[in-house]
Amino acid sequence: MRDTMMMTIGATVLFGLAGCVETPETAPRQLSVGSATDLTAFEGARAGQAEMGIQNLCYTLIRTEGLTAFWFNRSTGACARVTTADGRYSDVTMLPAADC
Repeated sequence: MRDTMMMTIGATVLFGLAGCVETPETAPRQLSVGSATDLTAFEGARAGQAEMGIQNLCYTLIRTEGLTAFWFNRSTGACARVTTADGRYSDVTMLPAADC
């Protein structure tokens, strides 16, 4: 599971995260900002550190377009467009599920 969670922002392979179906006894202890339906709290966060938090909220990287990444949470149908500038998430916008 740890290897799965170490996926880089540039990855393009789609897969489900094992951490999204864990039991409480094995759930990650690291806290995340944001929620399963809203990632806007990640705006301004360092990209390398925030990625783990996004994955902990059961989002999967769907695609990238330059410095913009599209994340999708299959269980909630939430879609987020995350733009990186100077190593930080400069813009986090929630979009309709169809955009992912």
